[in-house]
Amino acid sequence: MEHPIAVIDFGSQYTQLIVRRIRELGYFSKLYQPEELRETGEPAAVILSGGPRSTLEADAPDIDFDYLVSMGVPVLGVCYGMQLLNRKFGGEVAPGNTREYGPATLLAEKSIEGIFNDLEGHSQIWMSHSDTVSELPEGCQVMGTNLDGIPVALKWNDRFFGIQFHPEVSHTHEGQKILQNFLEMGVNLPKFKIASFKDELVQRVRDEVGERKVVCGVSGGVDSSVLAALIHESGVDSRNIFVDTGLLRKDEAEEVASLFGEVGIEIETIDASEKFLSALKGVTEPEEKRRIIGRLFVDVFFDAVGEDVEMLAQGTLYPDVIESATSGSIASTIKTHHNRVDRIMEMKAEGRVLEPLDELFKDEVRELGRVLGLPERVVGRHPFPGPGLAVRCPGEITEEKLKIIREADDIFIGLLREKHWYDSVWQAYAALIPTKTVGVKGDERSYEYALSIRAVTSEDAMTAEWVHLPYELLGEISNRILNEVDGVNRVLYDISTKPPASIEWE
Repeated sequence: MEHPIAVIDFGSQYTQLIVRRIRELGYFSKLYQPEELRETGEPAAVILSGGPRSTLEADAPDIDFDYLVSMGVPVLGVCYGMQLLNRKFGGEVAPGNTREYGPATLLAEKSIEGIFNDLEGHSQIWMSHSDTVSELPEGCQVMGTNLDGIPVALKWNDRFFGIQFHPEVSHTHEGQKILQNFLEMGVNLPKFKIASFKDELVQRVRDEVGERKVVCGVSGGVDSSVLAALIHESGVDSRNIFVDTGLLRKDEAEEVASLFGEVGIEIETIDASEKFLSALKGVTEPEEKRRIIGRLFVDVFFDAVGEDVEMLAQGTLYPDVIESATSGSIASTIKTHHNRVDRIMEMKAEGRVLEPLDELFKDEVRELGRVLGLPERVVGRHPFPGPGLAVRCPGEITEEKLKIIREADDIFIGLLREKHWYDSVWQAYAALIPTKTVGVKGDERSYEYALSIRAVTSEDAMTAEWVHLPYELLGEISNRILNEVDGVNRVLYDISTKPPASIEWE
């Protein structure tokens, strides 16, 4: 897609959200590093993100200001971006007395046309900065202040604007309206709709694959399912491999086979459960378990498809690209040297790795799946970790523990669906606590495992809040698990946020 709205990344933890918010408004946006400004082509607009550094530092991130001016498009500086622009226009920035972090109130100047048009008035905004604008350049207008009268929004001319707060976070109540107002100053805004973008992706697959055969690893999760459906839609020669690691949820292998059969996509199932459980016997250290699972998965996969793979498809998403990671890929869990992983990287360098979802966010992949005709039970599915139930089974992994987790998880997720909570939760699961506690079952004392259930909401897995499930539902979940799952005599509800906790246990 040509001429995206360019977001320049100065390192803010919220930068990805700017891109997402713009896409939610129906426009196409991409992230670039400051040194890539000239590579943005002819963007409809440019946004300079916030960042953790100070513009006063000698080696602070910079921008080619003369080129930015010559582009002739609207420019919005956010936090660090605003301070940088103020200095470029001849103003000054000074260290603040204290770091300002959290909610504040925006008092917008009604008399100045621009990004605050049609706001409601006293609007909540979200601050995260330490420096502040100390001197304004000639001709600069203050578009808004906080309750203390300190400028938090500037207008240097009809194309350059700056705000000291983050419009992209939900805590800024009218952030989307501010972004919409800014973008409407541009021309030829690149529209973005998944339904029309699908055809572009299908053509991309055809062009990249050509006459070669592409191999795709499927798991039943959202990313790999949408990837397989897209490749199938493109009509290229493909082969889909599903590896049963023995670390899947209850009846998952059968459900995956049924799903792909329902949509007319052929898959090959490799039952390697004994290999994985044997390799994990006696291992308790979390990272070592991940290494074993990752390395063995790659070996099993390539043993099935052979060494002469013409092209490999991976479900890499845009956040993976931004973070220079491959969390959607076959090699994602490998943390140590491995010959076959090296070969995957060589294939990528040779143009033999297909990653057609690498410009999409998770919610966009879900929507693409719907457009491709995948059922809602797939596209609306909660995330599931690559190492499977291994991350929900602290300590040594055994068949007994896995059975407990599977049965408890099946009850938990089943009740969330039955009570219409599943779609309101970003991720939910049951995890075994690696300790046994004293309980009473019948007329006898028991000494069995404790189990934790967890349900969180999140946008991008960077942060997460626990879900306030009704007490009655929690009680029913606990009662059913205790009555129906052998080996458990205590159920706990995990109410930890991320941070400081992670979403998964390991």
